[in-house]
Amino acid sequence: MSPARFVAHALRDFLQDLFRLNRDLRLLASALLIWGIGEGIFFYYQPLYLAQWGASPEAIGGILGLGGLMLTLSHLPAGWLADGLGRRQLMWASWGAGLLAAWLMALAPSLTVFALGVVFYYASGFVMAPMNSYITAARGPLSVGRALTLLSATFNLGAILGPVFGSLLVSWLHMRGLYLISAVLFLISTLTVLFLRPQPVHPQSNSLAALRRARPPRAFVLLIGLTMLTVFAAYLPQPLAPNFLVEHRQVALPVVGRLGALSRLGLVVLNVLVGGLDPRWGYLLAQGALASFALLVWQGQGMVWYALAFFLMGGQGTIRSLSAALARPLVSEAHMGLAYGLMETANGLPLFLAPLLAGWLYGRYPEALWSLSFGALLALMLGTALWLFRTPAFVPSLHTEPAPGVSPDR
Repeated sequence: MSPARFVAHALRDFLQDLFRLNRDLRLLASALLIWGIGEGIFFYYQPLYLAQWGASPEAIGGILGLGGLMLTLSHLPAGWLADGLGRRQLMWASWGAGLLAAWLMALAPSLTVFALGVVFYYASGFVMAPMNSYITAARGPLSVGRALTLLSATFNLGAILGPVFGSLLVSWLHMRGLYLISAVLFLISTLTVLFLRPQPVHPQSNSLAALRRARPPRAFVLLIGLTMLTVFAAYLPQPLAPNFLVEHRQVALPVVGRLGALSRLGLVVLNVLVGGLDPRWGYLLAQGALASFALLVWQGQGMVWYALAFFLMGGQGTIRSLSAALARPLVSEAHMGLAYGLMETANGLPLFLAPLLAGWLYGRYPEALWSLSFGALLALMLGTALWLFRTPAFVPSLHTEPAPGVSPDR
């Protein structure tokens, strides 16, 4: 099949699956779309706004790193609680926490208060494990990989528009105005998610005895390690990428927001192309996209190369969805939230560690961020190819039967 035909078939299948979503996933997709717009408006300006408040590169790295630590620490208990208390309840809590954090950032009178809002906003990301469990259980006839990448794509469709709006508004409203607009959009998203229906819970999975019995298979543990290393290598240059482009590549400030929109577009396109493939191939292709991102910013000369680089940076979101899809066949239904919590911890731990190293490197050897990321991702691609495709436990999650115990209600 030619590349053009492959893309056409992938887009057709993606759109068909989008219209097959049931009521709850349509509501969730709408809430994610609105939240994506709101987050995209301010997210790529966050390091620059911290610098305007007077934060040094090391302080910026420390603030973002602390946010990543709070996020990492929240995933495992959130996934565990989702199994026993209910996925919807944990999702409501996360949406509410993110809404409060947005207003704290928007109304902050000082760097200290703004930094607290940033950290609290990161911590509200504990939604991922409960939400992925909710999507998996409500997916109807879709495969796990398709359902997760499709809902991820709806969020990022919104996040494509957000940076564009942000780049248009930043000169008029300045930074604070961007956060105020985002907070209003987050309120609308939160009201939408309140209409989701509950799903069955597994109270027995919350007991300590059940937790001790839930020993993950070796393949699951190795997948966690692979994902953690991949995300660390890919994320290393990202926290200070806007600063690097403005200070070392002379990219204009409004252009940074547009580059952020391209990264979201890349994520959506990659999700469309690989969401229906064997998740092992999708995982490997996403790693290749991230390695190309680091190489193009490091060695590229001009906006065409930077634009292509940020488009390929979208591979990180695809890695996140496909790591969950790879993990699903390895765990039971009763411990799905716990397993997704562990995978999100693997995705989140680098958000704490990488900014600390990034802040130190940026103040001394800024280009080393990109060369280290590129080299590490190449090595990880080789390891992925040698391991994932030789491990029988990773059966492709391409079946299309409805999720157990879930009505394909429209």
